[in-house]
Amino acid sequence: MHDTHEPFPLVDSVPAVRMPSGQRRFRPAKVHGDKAYASRKNRLGLRLRGIAPRIVHPGVESKARLGRYRWVVERTLAWKSQLRRLRVRDERRDNVHFGFLVLGCCIMLLRRLCPDIF
Repeated sequence: MHDTHEPFPLVDSVPAVRMPSGQRRFRPAKVHGDKAYASRKNRLGLRLRGIAPRIVHPGVESKARLGRYRWVVERTLAWKSQLRRLRVRDERRDNVHFGFLVLGCCIMLLRRLCPDIF
């Protein structure tokens, strides 16, 4: 199933985040999305959950508006694609793939924190 059909289970599954002061925040304040998420159902569903939708309107706004936020996700996915074992999933068992995914995230973090090692 395409990911644009399932934004609400993803948003609802976000765990509570401890804030520096006050109560825990259970949902994000805003969600950024590209033109694929630009439906009335998605916008209304986010507003009913108290989340401000930052979704580009097709044909009205340019995609450069969300580009400064989207590049973080695209960059991280490109880093993950550099790891050959995670580029294409060959493992049948979920726990083995999840283990390689965690290991890949640790490698990406280490590369980010200590660029002179790699």
